[in-house]
Amino acid sequence: MSVLTRDEAQTRAQLLDVHRYTVELDLTTGEDTFDSRTVIHFTARAAGDTFVEVKPAVLRSATLDGRPLDPETLQENRLPLTGLTPGGHELRIDADMRYSRTGEGMHRFTDPSDGEVYVYTQLFLDDVQRVFAAFDQPDLKAVFEVAVTAPEDWTVLGNGIATHTGGGRWHCAPTPPLATYFVAVAAGPWHSVRTEHAGQPFGLHCRRSLAPHLDADAEELFEITRQCYDRYHEKFEEPYPFDSYDQAFVPEFNSGAMENPGLVTFRDEFVYRSAVTDTQRQTRAMVIAHEMAHMWFGDLVTLAWWDDIWLNESFAEYMGYQTLTEATRFTDTWVDFGITRKAWGYDADQRPSTHPVAPAPEAVPDTASALLNFDGISYAKGASALRQLVAWLGEKDFLAGINLHFTRHKFANATLADFIDSLSQTTDRDVHAWAERWLGTTGVDTLTPQTAEAGGGWSLTVAREGSRPHRVAVAAYDQDPVETGRLVLRERFELDVPQRETRTAAGRRPALVVLNDGDLSYAKVRLDAASWDTALRSLSGIPDPLTRAVVWNAARDMVRDGELAPAAYLDAARAHLPRESDLAVVQGVLAFASGQLADCYLPPGRRPAALSSVTAVCRDLMRHTEDGRDPGLRLTAVRHFIDAAARPENLQEWINDGSVPGGPELDPELRWRVLCRLSVLGATDEAAIAAELDRDPSAAGQEGAARCRAALPDPESKEAAWERMFRSDSLSNYLFIATAQGFWQPEQAGLVRDYVHRYYPDSVALAARRGPAMAEAAGRHAFPAHHVDAEALRLGEKCLRDDEMTPALHRKLADQIDDLRRALAVQEADRENGPDRKN
Repeated sequence: MSVLTRDEAQTRAQLLDVHRYTVELDLTTGEDTFDSRTVIHFTARAAGDTFVEVKPAVLRSATLDGRPLDPETLQENRLPLTGLTPGGHELRIDADMRYSRTGEGMHRFTDPSDGEVYVYTQLFLDDVQRVFAAFDQPDLKAVFEVAVTAPEDWTVLGNGIATHTGGGRWHCAPTPPLATYFVAVAAGPWHSVRTEHAGQPFGLHCRRSLAPHLDADAEELFEITRQCYDRYHEKFEEPYPFDSYDQAFVPEFNSGAMENPGLVTFRDEFVYRSAVTDTQRQTRAMVIAHEMAHMWFGDLVTLAWWDDIWLNESFAEYMGYQTLTEATRFTDTWVDFGITRKAWGYDADQRPSTHPVAPAPEAVPDTASALLNFDGISYAKGASALRQLVAWLGEKDFLAGINLHFTRHKFANATLADFIDSLSQTTDRDVHAWAERWLGTTGVDTLTPQTAEAGGGWSLTVAREGSRPHRVAVAAYDQDPVETGRLVLRERFELDVPQRETRTAAGRRPALVVLNDGDLSYAKVRLDAASWDTALRSLSGIPDPLTRAVVWNAARDMVRDGELAPAAYLDAARAHLPRESDLAVVQGVLAFASGQLADCYLPPGRRPAALSSVTAVCRDLMRHTEDGRDPGLRLTAVRHFIDAAARPENLQEWINDGSVPGGPELDPELRWRVLCRLSVLGATDEAAIAAELDRDPSAAGQEGAARCRAALPDPESKEAAWERMFRSDSLSNYLFIATAQGFWQPEQAGLVRDYVHRYYPDSVALAARRGPAMAEAAGRHAFPAHHVDAEALRLGEKCLRDDEMTPALHRKLADQIDDLRRALAVQEADRENGPDRKN
């Protein structure tokens, strides 16, 4: 498929005004294809030639102003439109289009629980042409009027209110002007729950097999939706710009969610079948808040080209967390952001593939390169930059600038320059200079405190590696004179970095000095030697969970930079997690300890001891939660214990009994988790997996079985899994991911070593055949990340020199190989300095 270049998009935008699309889709023509008929009304500003994008199974006919166009002129996904004259034109396209199994275009899914079929669109970034013909670029907005013919017992959802007109035909109300990638259709025998709020119809929709689980959470979902909706109307002067607000939980969705106006689509794992922690509920709520923020920033005002994707994602990320904190029961969302999402941004920003939050237009020359920038920088770093902007600018001026931006560009397109200009109109501060230093640069600054005794008091100077200005809070803590291991806040003050002068304060030097307290800036922070000693003794005694998250992140960064031994991090986790009260902190620390540390940063010979430390922490947490007062913390401990278990006896007893002693009962998620670990350890077999699948034949059960079968430690199972992933194209996106997750296991390194060599040519071929979504899945989930050695690095670096590799796979492999390089460096530093070093 030809990718659209920025120059081509600009040329076409100068030539055309696109007014209206009338789209008719017939979903009753078979299991492989559907009918797509499109009428586009547009105006040419001058005489010229252009093209329309469409990627059909069969292009039946095309006419321009009644004149037939030759279908044979379709080259890949481009149909030429030649000899345009100034004035209005009508283009008609009639085609058969293919259903997808990769989550792109029109995805088709058959629910194994009941045989019901569901289809939905995912048209981002340039996949509209898989569904209907379009001038597929974000700055050619138009009105869309969509009609769908579906089986009689189906419900059709769209951007506008959908009305059933009889005979399986549905008509969606015409939209306001939208970018092509926002058009959405979801069709099937949906289970729906509806209500109304502030005069707007709200709806929740899911597969029928998930109906009881959606019903159980419907009021919580509606409450979050109402609270965010009302809070955004307090912040934004422009009212919600569409005629309804539907939220559809759809199967095998590649992203967390998609901000289609009036019809937000979510991955349906957010309809929880099994027990979840409150942090997981908070994550779901944050996604709801994030996608609703897009209704203004992204949908109402849309980027002109993909170099400004941060204007969509960074804004929605920041507003989602902030609004959730202000308007809902989830008042500590920034803790989860700090220890989970922010780490995603820090990691991405230290790889060779890093890019500015707002890259230069020439750095995003086409849609293929644009797709690569949906990463931790555009989301987490960009949101962190906005949080720092608000701290520096003040929320009042920030919101005034945002509202001016909406007023100036509603239902149109805008650029970074437009956004900065709107902000600059509402403040005396130099926003343009701030944007240049924060949004136009790459990398992570490092801030290090330098403390000293100063005449009867103490002094603080902050050393900065990097170039950005930072407004940070500094917290000074003393040991509690009464309660051992507890710290008390002496003072908290703001500081601009770089400093104009050393700050001095009265009193003795504090026991702990924390830079970036409150996590308002984006920088790695270090602790001075005395503060680190205090943290090792009293980290869990810091009263504020966000401050604890900042300190844990400092420790994490020090491990990744080879400045702190992995064993020291594990010792801190062993000492402090059993006394940690914030679930997000517990989850973040355990994930890093059992994932990066045990699986990659320690040599294989020391992995068992690391896992033993993790399971010991989990046992302590389980003992502390036996009274049932913190079921989320207990569930987290049980999950991590299962994943780190070295011996199968306890797990086998649990699955036989159907519960963990003292709770919880093993619901489907936990049963599959236990069975997967037993598969890894060679303590179960195909018969047990098949029996569990009979017990849970759902889509999640199918994925669980695929994961378990790929994890079995015998050559036949590994070869069969590899064949399913890389030789057959029959696996859907989710079944491919599940198989890949089961395949590579650190305990089985010798068994699968030869597959490290096979991975690179096979993944390159798969990406070329199956497209960007599967390339992402292959690069992320099927990569042999646990094979940390020089030969694996050599093979990866050789593969990166392959000029035929698709951009999506190349970016993912470049990141994975850099992570491999970092893991080797951490292991080497550990060998050189000894496993017991502290800093």
